[in-house]
Amino acid sequence: MFENLSDRLERSFKLLKGEGKITEINVAETLKEIRRALLDADVNFKIAKKFTDDVKEKALGQQVLTAIKPGQLMVKIVKDELTELMGGKFTDINLKSKPAIILMSGLQGSGKTTFSGKLALMLKSKKGRHPLLVAGDVYRPAAIEQLKVLGSQINVPVYTEEGSMDPVKIAKNAIAEAKKNGNDIVIIDTAGRLAVDEQMMKEIAAIKNAVNPDEILFVVDSMTGQDAVNTAKEFNDRLDFDGVVLTKLDGDTRGGAALSIRAVVEKPIKFVGTGEKLDAIDIFHPDRMADRILGMGDIVSLVEKAQEQFDAEEARKLQKKLAQNTFNFNDFLKQISQIKKMGNLKDVVGMIPGMGKAMKNLDIDNDAFKHIEAIIYSMTPYERENPALINGTRRKRIADGSGTDVQEVNRLLKQFDETRRMMKMVSQGNNMQRAMSSMKKR
Repeated sequence: MFENLSDRLERSFKLLKGEGKITEINVAETLKEIRRALLDADVNFKIAKKFTDDVKEKALGQQVLTAIKPGQLMVKIVKDELTELMGGKFTDINLKSKPAIILMSGLQGSGKTTFSGKLALMLKSKKGRHPLLVAGDVYRPAAIEQLKVLGSQINVPVYTEEGSMDPVKIAKNAIAEAKKNGNDIVIIDTAGRLAVDEQMMKEIAAIKNAVNPDEILFVVDSMTGQDAVNTAKEFNDRLDFDGVVLTKLDGDTRGGAALSIRAVVEKPIKFVGTGEKLDAIDIFHPDRMADRILGMGDIVSLVEKAQEQFDAEEARKLQKKLAQNTFNFNDFLKQISQIKKMGNLKDVVGMIPGMGKAMKNLDIDNDAFKHIEAIIYSMTPYERENPALINGTRRKRIADGSGTDVQEVNRLLKQFDETRRMMKMVSQGNNMQRAMSSMKKR
């Protein structure tokens, strides 16, 4: 997502290259390109115009600092305005009540049921809560079965009432069940339609009035562009929801919904869905998303993802092994496993500043480690513990066993040795620059 917008914005900033000061003349063409970029990304025309007007007002007349070029100052101004456009700051979900009741709303196909499962897993695994999923879509039998499957996958109970066609009664009974069983969060999945209709609106409004939810989330498919924004407005007018969930942000979408929806409904985007897996859910941070749109990476999210996967005690053991030069292929496999748990590999790499642009045309498969793992698993336990003992004969056997060739095995062993040396330098207190310098010399 946002790749085309990022490219267009970057080209517009280049128009200021070499200028010593931002003036009305040299900023006009840049702003015209920025407006075009936003419109091409399916951002509402009025929002795009107001955005560029606000940027122009802040940019004009600003003296450029000695060490800063006009293009860099414009990037800073645009980044601040993008952050404000998407809500300014992170807004957390309200979970104060016991049980906290979360009501899902949205059209059919927006991803409500799948997101309900994702949210339950996130609250269970990251906040230590005990959620109950409620099958409130009584019109689509597949929705009830889908929620049951999701519940079994994440080991979260699902409340259903076979044969009942009264979603209000189901929701009320589910809350009573949650109180009885000690579930501190109730997530109510509701019916959707292919388009907004009066019956659907009356039904979800009735559920809202009956259960008085702590949080109403509007789930929308970001790939529907401006239609998503219009649908959000209709739902908000009737429900006065608390936050927006944008699903399918990993798809081939222009991103207009993410940039427009906050300005139209004046409700925060709280979560984004970034893939099909049940852990592919992110809390929405406007400032971090603005950084990613402008190709600045998202190092804070990257660190948070790493902290979720890397155990502190294991990290201490790893540092000790590096210092003693006993880091082996078993340790390497552990590191690969933890990196894979951080999510889509291309997204993870894209969080590193400057890497998103460099990697955008590369197809980084989530199976990128498959050949490496095959080679390592073809080694004997003794060889994994003692990589230095892998001679020519052993390399041939490992290649045959992993379906690779000797050159690939040699390449892995060389890369492993260089990685181990670099990691040892860093662990002993040398800075990264010295370690990278050492790598270049080789």
